[in-house]
Order: sequence, then structure tokens, then C-alpha cells
Amino acid sequence: MSPSNQNRPVVLITGASGGFGMLTSLAFAKAGYKVLASMRNLSKKEKLLERAREKDVEANIKYIRLDVTKQSDVDSVIPGAIEHFGRIDVLVNNAGYAAGGFIEELPLEEWSQQFDTNFFGLIAVTKAILPHMRKRQHGTVINISSISGRMALPGLGPYSASKYAVEGFSEALRLEMLSYGVHVVLVEPGSYQTDIWSKGMDHFNADPESAYKEKNEALMKIVNHIAKTADNPEEVARLIVKVAQEDNPNLRYPIGKNVKTITRLKNLLPWRWLERAIMKKISPRK
Repeated sequence: MSPSNQNRPVVLITGASGGFGMLTSLAFAKAGYKVLASMRNLSKKEKLLERAREKDVEANIKYIRLDVTKQSDVDSVIPGAIEHFGRIDVLVNNAGYAAGGFIEELPLEEWSQQFDTNFFGLIAVTKAILPHMRKRQHGTVINISSISGRMALPGLGPYSASKYAVEGFSEALRLEMLSYGVHVVLVEPGSYQTDIWSKGMDHFNADPESAYKEKNEALMKIVNHIAKTADNPEEVARLIVKVAQEDNPNLRYPIGKNVKTITRLKNLLPWRWLERAIMKKISPRK
């Protein structure tokens, strides 16, 4: 690195080709960070590249090919990035997608793919960076979770399970790393206007003979309504940058419409009350 770049904080972001990952890359670049925007397929960088040019932050972003589900990628890319840039101050584990469908009808392979990306890939990247942060006694690991990691819903079993796993992993890792000056943080968005749903919702309504056909249709109406009325995802990107700049960040940062209310109600209300409310929404009226 040139001397002018040596003191600039460096952030590595996974899944940076779209959604929260792309917006977070732009937000960090605008804030003066050196951004390592990683993605599985570099051919998908064009949208981020175009937005970076529009915001005049193109020089702050480096594009890196990284498939978080391939250990060979992780083993070569992470050490290479640390060696080349001299440091990684912040890791944003954002890569992921939402697999939709009812559990009985989802093949086990779908569960494996969901966990490989959302959970095991996150662990692999984190483990590769931890020795560097621990030795420096400095660093922040920001794991992008979801309200689905605090409140599971029907039709999103694999996604919710993977995010619950991320929550437990992050709690344990935070306690392990605090004494080394490394902070582990969970950002828990509600529903936002991103492309996450379009990547894994093809199981809904796929089989007209499905025993869950009516529930599928009811859930898709809810998902489509949420997609149209969801908040601007840029507020999540701004929060992630704000968290990265804090000296002593909290463990959890819920964000989005009714997210804090939902988690509070789950903790306070009897489960059967919540159960009735959810079933009323997805069960077809006779």
C-alpha cells in the first residue's frame, strides 16, 4: 500500500454484489474506508462499480472473488488480502440468501445449501480472520442476522434455522473474543427492499398438487406485500458503518419496522397467543 493508504481502516464485506452488501460497500467507501468487496462471481460487480462511480468512491473499493462455501477460496483469499492490504479492521459477514418452502417438501440438499452459505461460510471466513484480529488486539466482526433469527415463521424454516445458528455462534464468539479487543456484533434487519427473497423462493407454488398449496399462496401474498412496503435498505448500511465506528458496540442491533416490538412481544407474551396470530394469517378461511 502507498503511505497515504496505510492508516485507512480496511473492511472486508462478503456478498457485496447486491442488497445490503452492495449498499454497505458504498457506505463504507464514502466514510473513507478501504473496502474489499467480495463476491462469488466477479461478473456481478458491474452494478456496484456503476454506483461507486456515481458516488465518486470507485478508488476506495477493491473487488475480490470469494465463494464463502469453498474452503480453498477462504484459505487463499483471506491471508492474501491481509498480506496485500496490511490489515483488516472490520469483517461484515453478509453473504446469504433465503430458502423458502414448507419443511416437508424441501429436499435435504436445500437445507445443506442454506447452511453452507448462511452459516458454515460465515464461520469459515470469520475463523480465517480471527488470528489476525486477535494478534492486533483490534477488530470488529459484524454478522448480518435477521429478525428471522429471533422469531421463526412458517415457510422459512431453513432460513430461520440458519439465522438462529448465526445468533448462537455470535453470542459465543463475542464472549471468547472480548478480552482480545475484538468485538462481535449482530445486525438484525426486518424486511427491506433487497433481492434476498428472489434467490430462494422458487419452492413456493412450485407444485399445484402440494398439500400446502393454500398456505403457500397466503404466504406469498404476505411476502409480496412486505416487498412492496418494506423500508429503504440504505438505513441498514448506515447502521453497519456506525456500528463499525463504535469503540464498544453492543451485541445486537435490531432495525426495521416493528422489529423491536416483535422481539419484545415474543419474550413477554405466551407462545400460544403468537401462534394463534400467525396461524390466522396463513390458514385459509373456510
